Order: sequence, then C-alpha cells, then structure tokens
Amino acid sequence: QEQLVESGGDSVQAGESLRLSCAASRFAFAAYPLAWFRQVPGKGREGVASIDHDGPTNYADSVKGRFTISRDKPKKMIYLEMNSLKSEDTGMYYCATSTTTRFVPESRRLNSSEYDYWGQGTQVTVSS
Repeated sequence: QEQLVESGGDSVQAGESLRLSCAASRFAFAAYPLAWFRQVPGKGREGVASIDHDGPTNYADSVKGRFTISRDKPKKMIYLEMNSLKSEDTGMYYCATSTTTRFVPESRRLNSSEYDYWGQGTQVTVSS
C-alpha cells in the first residue's frame, strides 16, 4: 500500500525559511506526478507546487519565487523549500500523488482532484 509521510512543519517568524519533506514508499514513485497542497480550517486544499515524473514543475502564483519543489528519486523523497515565509503561508501542508495517472495536464497539476493518495499533513505556522 502506498504511504506518504510528511515532516518538517514548524512555527516560525515571517521572513524565515522551512524545508518540508515527504517520504514515499511506492515502488513506482519515479513514474508518477507529485504535489504539495495546503489547507486552512474552513477552506479547501490549495495547490502549492507540483512536479511531474520527468521534472517539470508548477507553482501557485502566491509562492512563485519563494518556494521550490524537488524530488530525490533514489531516496523516494519529495521536498518543499519555503523561503521568505508570510503569515498567509500558514496551514496544514500535504503531499499527494496520483496512483493511476502518470501524466497530468499542466493546467490541472495544482488541482487536488488529480491526486488520489495523500499524506497526513504537517503543520506550518508563520507569525508576523
């Protein structure tokens, strides 16, 4: 069974940095798209960043230039480097993967409905 486990969430001050990690157990990890989402109470999950199986990345406008998604295929790890954090970055961060679709159209890579397997999340709190 696929398993995604996030870590690295913390409480920080605005302007600081954090690096989130997600460990995947899937054998075919390298062949499927992955993404980071975030959610605050009362709102839906917002796509933050995605990375395709062959490398292309997509970012939400709100994080472009500040966040970087990457993957380490041999280690089956996904990372989200977050710099210049703002209070509006606060939320529960989830990593997600598709277990059925190897290719997601670029226009939909930050759409939560494209991903069917999710981790339990890691909390990020940014104080201004």
